[in-house]
Amino acid sequence: MLPVTSTVGIAPGAPTVNRPSTTTTPSPGDHVTDQSTGQRVADARSAGSPVAAPVFSTAAVVASCAGFVLIGALQALYGPAIPAFREEFALSPSAAGLGLSAHFIGGVAGVLLFDRLYGRIGNRRILGGSYLLMALGAAGFALAPNWPVGLAMALLAGLGFGGIDYGLNQLFAVGFGHRSTAMLNILNAHFGVGAILGPALIAAVGSEHYPAVFLGFALANLPLLLCLKGVRDRAPQPADAARPTEAPRPADAERSADAIRPEAGGGSVLGRSLGSVLAVFVALYVLHVGVEAGVGGWEPTHLETVGYGAGVAATATSVYWLMMTVGRFLVAPIALRFSAQAIITVSCAGMTACLLLAAVPGLAPYAYAGVGLFIAPIFPTGLPWLHSAAPGARRAGAMVIAASMVGGVAAGPALGKAIEWSGIRAVPLLLCAVSALCLAATLWLIRATRPTAPPC
Repeated sequence: MLPVTSTVGIAPGAPTVNRPSTTTTPSPGDHVTDQSTGQRVADARSAGSPVAAPVFSTAAVVASCAGFVLIGALQALYGPAIPAFREEFALSPSAAGLGLSAHFIGGVAGVLLFDRLYGRIGNRRILGGSYLLMALGAAGFALAPNWPVGLAMALLAGLGFGGIDYGLNQLFAVGFGHRSTAMLNILNAHFGVGAILGPALIAAVGSEHYPAVFLGFALANLPLLLCLKGVRDRAPQPADAARPTEAPRPADAERSADAIRPEAGGGSVLGRSLGSVLAVFVALYVLHVGVEAGVGGWEPTHLETVGYGAGVAATATSVYWLMMTVGRFLVAPIALRFSAQAIITVSCAGMTACLLLAAVPGLAPYAYAGVGLFIAPIFPTGLPWLHSAAPGARRAGAMVIAASMVGGVAAGPALGKAIEWSGIRAVPLLLCAVSALCLAATLWLIRATRPTAPPC
């Protein structure tokens, strides 16, 4: 994890720095945007002016990464436990898939609720409530006497999951200045760490003992509440994160109003309506998380069907999540040389090819690992692309994160029903078709958001 230093501690919304009289004063029509956050902090220090407190303390950053380990573990626990669900409650494949779907339904609600409350009540209260809801839901799921109660508890756990997922992504996006993109990738990589541990625990204790694993997970949430005092209660708004903290001028207000209009040579949406571009971004997130959840949920069952033992199947699922984690750590240096568009295009093409190879029984465990590696960068890398393509759409981040939850909601019953029609052996081919749609959506977005040449 990258160390948290004071060079990224200045937060948008801080008081304007009073420069010494020797500093050149911009004219009223000037709009200075080429100064880095680190340079502004250095100028503030040299002028002796106070700098705003960072959004996260070092302990809070560590706790946030631990929180993402836990939400990754929670999502990944459902898939390996499906055989036990089906045996204990006499469930069909589609009914068993509703457990993960209920979790994601709660996740969508958590994202929308946090977005509604963001900036209205303190961040510590929202995150604390989310951790408690996730703990209560996981404990209730472990102790559920029947499947309807289990589904209700999975939904409650998902509500807390969504609040933590969106809340920490949102706060990391505005809390680290120019390092926010790198920190977002590191934060989301810890999700994969948890997703590795979840199936590994189920494999170690046996799927029939899943209640003990869910209870242990619930207890692990509670110590994180003690670290919330290191989270700044009033974080800057995302729209303010990329601009200097000075009073807006009339010319600046006009630029902000034009931020989402097509302009030749600009970085915003060009040649397409903003609504169409956002709709395709939403579709990309729905589809790729559907693939992610589908592989995580049904890989063990598919591998057992084609001849692998239960332990091997669970271990292969852990490897899938491991490769997703590795991919997210790797994307940080890669993103310094290649654009988000290029990274996501290669990711979608690679996961489509790997899912096609997963239909071959002898290659299936290795191909699923490849899917994890290629799908890894899409979520964290797509968010900066979205914000650069539609900088004036304040709620765009909430829309696509909620859409990612919808992908998880739809994946369970939709894939379960398709499996009932075509058989479990068709799982990789079904997911391959969805992955191909992700690639098509990416190519459309590249064309729709490509800047035009400036007029001569």
